[in-house]
Amino acid sequence: MALLTTLARRLPGLVLVVLGVSFITFAISHLIPGDPARLLAGDRASNALVAHMRHQLGLDLPLYQQYGHYLWQLLHGDLGTSIRTSRPVLEDLQAYFPATLELAVCALTLSLLVGVPLGILSAVYHNRWIDQLARTLAVTGISTPAFWLGLGLIVYFYGHLGWLPGGGRLDDGLEPPRTVTGFYLIDALLAGESEQLASAGQHLILPAITLGFVNLGVIARQIRAAMLEQLGEDYIRTARAYGLSRWTVILRHALPNALIPSVTVLGLALGDLLYGAVLTETVFAWPGMGAYVVKSIQSLDFPAVMGFAVLVSFVYVLLNLLIDLVYRVIDPRIAEVR
Repeated sequence: MALLTTLARRLPGLVLVVLGVSFITFAISHLIPGDPARLLAGDRASNALVAHMRHQLGLDLPLYQQYGHYLWQLLHGDLGTSIRTSRPVLEDLQAYFPATLELAVCALTLSLLVGVPLGILSAVYHNRWIDQLARTLAVTGISTPAFWLGLGLIVYFYGHLGWLPGGGRLDDGLEPPRTVTGFYLIDALLAGESEQLASAGQHLILPAITLGFVNLGVIARQIRAAMLEQLGEDYIRTARAYGLSRWTVILRHALPNALIPSVTVLGLALGDLLYGAVLTETVFAWPGMGAYVVKSIQSLDFPAVMGFAVLVSFVYVLLNLLIDLVYRVIDPRIAEVR
């Protein structure tokens, strides 16, 4: 019953957020100079042909009618038809989404594996050299542009050393594994294709590092702040007075409580990675939603751009809802306050 109450309270707001994103995206896309009909018909096309294309695309209707038609389609699960590919936008995004999600999950895993221990050590050794190093690394990660880091990694590890591939999901000449999940790592593992598995893993390293580096800093700083707060609490001093070892107190008592306020950051990090994948996928020629939406922007493919924004926004608000439910499960007192 408590979970149903939370859902009933949160769902209307989340629906409004998605609708707001659709409206803002629609408005911005139509403020961009350029005519998709002229782009499709060609520079030498006659005005009559361009007008016919505009009528077919519905671009000759008033803006409020265009948005109303789009909103009606959206409510029925239809994101429209791509001007560039002439396919339903939802089908295009479904085809590209596994690649983006695989990259985002690997980047988030890397951020957690490095960021959480870094935040713990930074709090335990407060104001020592390791704390200074962790804080410097965190600030560097937050302030480093993804495209600059990605290009630097390509130049060094691919151009100079030749250790890792510079782009794509697989080596040239390799066929993708039989699709089961859309994740090349999992599909290659299920099919027992070791060559595809090794190639997919190598191609993931540089883009995952690039995409995960920013969230690494955010996670490390959040864990550090939460751990510092917990280490100053009375129950920690009581645990130490009972003779528990230092790391037992830190890992078994302080860390679980420090992770509770960090759930929001950890949960929304995945949504941030989906948005942040646009630049990373462009730099590494990664065939995901980011590369798809960049090509759509270049061709003034309004339905594809709006579909991408709405889909990622829906995932983002869904993660927000799941975080609220997780709060209620791990600590009902926090859920009541929220």
